[in-house]
Amino acid sequence: MKFRFSGHQTFAFRYGWLEKGVKAVAASSDIFSAEDAIVQLGVGKNMVESIRHWCSVTQMLEESPVAGNEKKRVLSPSLLAKRLLLKEKSNPWDPFLENDASLWLIHWLLISNPIIGTSWQLAFGHFHRPDFSKRELVDFVKAHADKNSVRVNDSSLARDIDCLLRTYLPVRNGARTEAPEETFDCPLQELGLIQTSPDGEFCRFAIGPKPTLPAPVFVFALDEFFNRTKADRNTLSVQECLYGVQSPGQAFKLDENSLVDYIESTEELTNGAITLDETAGLKQIYRRSKIDPLRLLHSYYQPKA
Repeated sequence: MKFRFSGHQTFAFRYGWLEKGVKAVAASSDIFSAEDAIVQLGVGKNMVESIRHWCSVTQMLEESPVAGNEKKRVLSPSLLAKRLLLKEKSNPWDPFLENDASLWLIHWLLISNPIIGTSWQLAFGHFHRPDFSKRELVDFVKAHADKNSVRVNDSSLARDIDCLLRTYLPVRNGARTEAPEETFDCPLQELGLIQTSPDGEFCRFAIGPKPTLPAPVFVFALDEFFNRTKADRNTLSVQECLYGVQSPGQAFKLDENSLVDYIESTEELTNGAITLDETAGLKQIYRRSKIDPLRLLHSYYQPKA
């Protein structure tokens, strides 16, 4: 994994940016290197680079080598981006990201990217303090980078953490008067995952139930976590799912009761393919058979009449 602490040009992604980037690449794979990219995308040069960055780190776009030229890479929408945002064989699930489920899904894809590492992954996958200051988060990410021999400039890292916080914290205080898509806010602020103290000096992860997180998105994340950490096994402890590196519990900031509720919902949703069992006081999650999380998401977005 290659860590990237820049590329967003200090912009948290805005309403419409992911859809704009995916649709532009679907129409022209080299749009971001085109001389008229600014005109085609209708944003400034720095925002063109930022849109590409965000589409990549959220796994909406993927790079692959060009046949016969391993050094040249080409961009294309990922399978999930096609299902979520593009009209393929059927209607897209949520082309304007109007459903909170889509925002939770984007959040998971951002913090679990297996190719591009970011401060977002470290904050939601490795950093276990519920309350923290910006300085403490900067120091934590810097220590992780140093430990893995990743060079990062202190001022660049501080700007990166500023961008991370703006991804989840509203820029303005007070009631919002504009429609969300007419602001500079990031859609992920709707999730309420990070809160600030009254004086603004400290931040806090909102740990506990997540009423807007639907079970199919949790199942998608749980299945990926299983595949990434237990490829040769189909048993996972509740504690691993709650506190493990880049686990669903950490990504969605769940407490144990909320996590257990999701696992029980998963058992019903998957017809027993994933179950919860408690033996000798140890709660274990069993994946008894393979599931198709994309099919579950499709059923959620486009239920049969």
